[in-house]
Amino acid sequence: MPYDPFVAQLLDNLDDWFKNEDQMALARLTRDFYPYTALFSPIQINKLMIKNRVVMGPMGNISMVEEMGRPGSKMVAYFTERARGGVGLITSGLVPVSQGIDPTVTEPGDRSYFPRLDGSRTVLAGWRDLAESIHAYGSRFFIQLTPGLGRVGSPQVLMTKWTLPVSASWNPSFYMPSVPCRPLLDGECRQIIQRMGQAAADAKSLLIDGVYLHGHEGYLLEQMTNPAFNRRKLSHFADWQVFGIEMVEEIRKRVGPHYPIMYRIDLSLALNDTYGARMNSVPSLKGFKNERTVEMTLDYMLNLVKAGVDVFDVDMGCYDNWWLPHPPNSMPAGCYLAVSRLVKAHFAQKGVLSNAGVPVPVVAVGKLGYPDLAEKALRDDLCDMVMLARPLLADANWCNKAFAGQVGQIRPCIGDQEACINEFIEGGHPQCSVNPRTGFEELIPSELTPAARPLKVAVVGAGPAGITCAVTAARRGHAVSLFEKAGRVGGMLVAGSVPKIKYEVANYLGYLESELAACQKENGLQVFLNTPAEAQALKEAGFDALVVCTGGRPFSLKVPGAELPQVVQAVDLFRSPEKAQGAKQVVVIGGGAVGCECAHWLATEQGVKNVTVVEMLPYFMKGLCTANRTHLIHDLERRGVKLLNCTRLQEIKAGQVVVSRNHSSTVPDPYVTWTPLLPENVINPLARPMREELVEETLPADLVVMAAGLRPDDALYRACLQNQAAGLIYFIGDVFQIGRVFEAVKAGFAVGRAL
Repeated sequence: MPYDPFVAQLLDNLDDWFKNEDQMALARLTRDFYPYTALFSPIQINKLMIKNRVVMGPMGNISMVEEMGRPGSKMVAYFTERARGGVGLITSGLVPVSQGIDPTVTEPGDRSYFPRLDGSRTVLAGWRDLAESIHAYGSRFFIQLTPGLGRVGSPQVLMTKWTLPVSASWNPSFYMPSVPCRPLLDGECRQIIQRMGQAAADAKSLLIDGVYLHGHEGYLLEQMTNPAFNRRKLSHFADWQVFGIEMVEEIRKRVGPHYPIMYRIDLSLALNDTYGARMNSVPSLKGFKNERTVEMTLDYMLNLVKAGVDVFDVDMGCYDNWWLPHPPNSMPAGCYLAVSRLVKAHFAQKGVLSNAGVPVPVVAVGKLGYPDLAEKALRDDLCDMVMLARPLLADANWCNKAFAGQVGQIRPCIGDQEACINEFIEGGHPQCSVNPRTGFEELIPSELTPAARPLKVAVVGAGPAGITCAVTAARRGHAVSLFEKAGRVGGMLVAGSVPKIKYEVANYLGYLESELAACQKENGLQVFLNTPAEAQALKEAGFDALVVCTGGRPFSLKVPGAELPQVVQAVDLFRSPEKAQGAKQVVVIGGGAVGCECAHWLATEQGVKNVTVVEMLPYFMKGLCTANRTHLIHDLERRGVKLLNCTRLQEIKAGQVVVSRNHSSTVPDPYVTWTPLLPENVINPLARPMREELVEETLPADLVVMAAGLRPDDALYRACLQNQAAGLIYFIGDVFQIGRVFEAVKAGFAVGRAL
């Protein structure tokens, strides 16, 4: 039986969505609903008028501030760019108020990678600069305040500060479940509430237009306001609604009746309906079974309105099923419109009005970066506003382009989350895989600088690095020739966009093709398809500069049987799907992103009943963003795909594969999705060492798919160097180092600007 029928149904609808052509059609950059009269109509929140219905969602402004938390030029330029791009309401990433109480929100020495709104007037001045810059373009700005991180903060404080993380009750750390998080004292809770009130009052004095409470996804406010985490007994805050309601009341008391208060909440953690029986067997999940139901959430939201909340945005999930609050590229566009529709209908039925006597807007979230989809959601009364986060990193001018009907010129998000989320988890700051200016607006001008001396430039290889470089250089005035040995541009994106769950990559590939076409027409860029390049010919053509972007080639394992006819490279299989026809037992060698996506594609789109993925490392898709990685693993398990980790290929024979597999009980469970992989530079001192107990196994296989990775295809680059084929020679993208779209686009743009 489902824990919550609405949640169970929603999760079911997220499973095979890509088989529904109507659902697939929503995720296209079309302009069937233009002009977007609903999207670009004003809306009132309390007494504040917002110029349109687009909200820039909160994305952590990690390491975009000075080390004591003051917003610096990087953060100001980043937000100002989105205001200039036409966004109606901009929200910041989380800003903690619990310094000294929650040890995870600061670094040793009281340094901060989060923005702060406390400490000194110099910190406050940075916020005033930010608000004024946003207001200059007619946009509004809400600051997202959070009581803290709690159990989802870094457990490293145990080693760096010799203290335990905090939570609502004794709860395990998300990152290291063996590290306990102690309950906050009632006095500490009251202190946090008072600080939230002070922060809101400070925000108002700094010209910030409203405050936005960070109450979702299992952060500290959620931990206090959800019985899954709050199991307090003898405490003023044992009633799980009290902490949130008293916090809103304190803010309302400090800011008066007309200052907007926004609240971010999840309709459900969805843990029980995600993990089912595992909620009884997994130690780190057992304590969370008594989660807030949809009915309880709706009741809490009504009480929050009575306390002073003016507007909500509503999503699903938490860190322990991280893909739900951070929908990856394997989830559908508009995935939570059913959630906003439910809340909006409930408010209408109850006649809910804010303390200002106006309706309480409901903001929809979840992959809404398609103007037609956003407009239709508003026209169909599924929501009152739409929240865009990653799409505004991919294209800061999303709103201006949509308003002008230039939908085809919108640079689409590819949903990989490698630069926007994974980058700051690994120690960087938010960026974007397809927009190299994101996070560097203060350094890179929005307009390209014309070339002082136009050069004759050859770019070899039309993958994302080559296309970005060629277009950038040509628009600066260089005479650019782009050579591609294949009959279509895109490089590895062509194969990578074949699975239906990679629809965002397909959109981006279409965008690159349109950019090339426009550049050919407007800037004289020459594109030569089906044209392999040779060093001597390039030299004879007299190019001033060569940019080699020949990418990588599939790595071939040197094992007996690798040459047999049933063995195929994953890239070639995507290009020629007919090679999978009739396959009944498929073994995929390599458990990186390509191997697992191939396994999913075989199981869902090619109808293969028995798929096994073999990976020699302890973990599948190591290094991939947690949301993307865990959702794919969760779905592969649900579809019966076997994941064999710590398993090495030994030999391929007719109809079978021989492997050596570690059967030790210390081998990690490959299907764990409720605990993330730690960055390589973070050591878990409580982790037990892995032993080795190798056993030879034979796996049936009438098709063997090689997905063992790529290696740089650098023969042309070395030949060009040897022949001194031009005065300037660069090599970028996978030919330099096998990487991601993120690195390829960044390098292409950098070289295109530098020529």
